[in-house]
Amino acid sequence: MDKLFPEEKIIIYTDGGSRGNPGPAAIGAVVGSKKYGEYIGEATNNVAEYKALIFALKKAKALLGKKQAAETDVKVNLDSELLVKQLDGHYKILDINLQPLFIEVWNLKLDFKNVELKHIPRERNKEADRLVNEALDKRI
Repeated sequence: MDKLFPEEKIIIYTDGGSRGNPGPAAIGAVVGSKKYGEYIGEATNNVAEYKALIFALKKAKALLGKKQAAETDVKVNLDSELLVKQLDGHYKILDINLQPLFIEVWNLKLDFKNVELKHIPRERNKEADRLVNEALDKRI
């Protein structure tokens, strides 16, 4: 691995949020040492959380390349318990708007050797949260 990913596995932090539910929404992601924040338009908090995870997995694959991604373990830290529980199969996905996003995440996970999703407290996800709020502040 290069300097971007100094460990054996890639560590990712993601967050998504909206002001209003739904309302103006943004995503934040820390992929290795790279940081991203992006406005995504009107969305619910849960849609923004899924889109942040999708963005981060796509970005990790693009940074690594297809071949290296297939040999790489990924650990994703996120503060959305709902997302982790849905993707681990503990919660059903009742919101029809989340179902295609779930499928997209599921398919993206197949591009890597292993993807571990870990629910972390909000206070341990400050940088991704800051990126969300920064993107919202610039847009609103």
